[in-house]
Amino acid sequence: MSAPLVLALTFIVCLLMGVPIAFTIGVATMAALWVGGIPFTFLSQNLFSAVDSFAIMAVPFFILAGALMETGGLSRRLIDVANALVGRYVGGLGMVTILACAFFAAISGSSPATVAAIGCMMIPAMIKKGYNKTFSASVAASGGGLGILIPPSIPMIIYGVVGSVSIGQMFLAGIIPGIIISVILLSTAYFIARKNGYKGSNEPFIFKDFLKVTRDAVWALLAPVIILGGIYGGIFTPTESAVVAVVYGLIVGLFVYKELKWKDIPEVFIRAAMVTGSVIIIVGMAAAFSKLITMYQIPTMLAQVLLGISEHKLVVLALINIVILFAGMFMETLSLIIIFTPLFLPIVMDLGVNPIHFGIILVIGAEIGLMSPPVGVNLFVASGISGVSMEKMSRGILPFILMMIIGLFVITYIPKISLFLPQLLR
Repeated sequence: MSAPLVLALTFIVCLLMGVPIAFTIGVATMAALWVGGIPFTFLSQNLFSAVDSFAIMAVPFFILAGALMETGGLSRRLIDVANALVGRYVGGLGMVTILACAFFAAISGSSPATVAAIGCMMIPAMIKKGYNKTFSASVAASGGGLGILIPPSIPMIIYGVVGSVSIGQMFLAGIIPGIIISVILLSTAYFIARKNGYKGSNEPFIFKDFLKVTRDAVWALLAPVIILGGIYGGIFTPTESAVVAVVYGLIVGLFVYKELKWKDIPEVFIRAAMVTGSVIIIVGMAAAFSKLITMYQIPTMLAQVLLGISEHKLVVLALINIVILFAGMFMETLSLIIIFTPLFLPIVMDLGVNPIHFGIILVIGAEIGLMSPPVGVNLFVASGISGVSMEKMSRGILPFILMMIIGLFVITYIPKISLFLPQLLR
């Protein structure tokens, strides 16, 4: 049996058996190395080289920054601003949840962290207001997906490292698609809420009250301005911006909002370290896996299959989107990006697709995967908060998934949406 076939079969069997994705990738890689007669040191060498990167250092720091800002009261103040903006409309709390997720996404870089930070406060508030539990959990799970699309974004950092693409350009490219997907989610929540009779606060918009909550949240709102402004202003790199975000979150939480206590810091660091450890293991294993599939020329074989169906760029992109959406139902986001980048990037670049544009397509596909059963991480987080079964969550989130797929294809076929800001500010 050939090594590429062993690689594919082992990967699929482990995945179907429910083996954690990091170990699935590692076992499949080792099986292929054994059949191919390649020393097992290949795995350890590639694992080390994958994480021995300055750009990768941004990942643990953004995870820590998100944890500090969540504990330090920044997420609650972002919810207050969102509530002042859209809370009075039909389905107001649902739209507040999505808007607050969009605000927090500009700080955290992580989707599950966004669901947890905003969902812990908003899901109980929606249920108390009379919203259906399934709807409440689905809104939080879908809004949390914005965590990896609106910059800064951990998956964008990983894509930039694997695909040798500018991380700063990726962050810029994610802004307009992030706004578009936010509007799509807000509209979906509004129409579902109107159909089910979920009312808003009905309180009139009072500019003085809006100024008050905005003034209170100014330090939270300044976080993405400092992080992204520093990158685009050439003051610091994306990795350095992650360190700035940690220091900023620490100072604001401890000395400005004073909701982060010194006794909380060890727990925050431990929580961030646990998440970082799992991410780094996945990144290392997936890097060795992707190097192996490149060695066995699997991207070339895949290109021949896709181009055998059609050589038209739009058709090939549609097929790739379908593959990404299907794989996203079973694979963890970072694994999906690390594995599919070397598989598909050479194919689309040969067809004239900008690598930054393709990166946004891949991230949005991964975002939809986070919301998709059976293993969508956001579903598990929202289910844990709300107590809603995965079966009900899967049905409740379906309208949001369908609308986001439409958004994905719009962004796929209109490259200017992703490339406008990178080209403008180049």
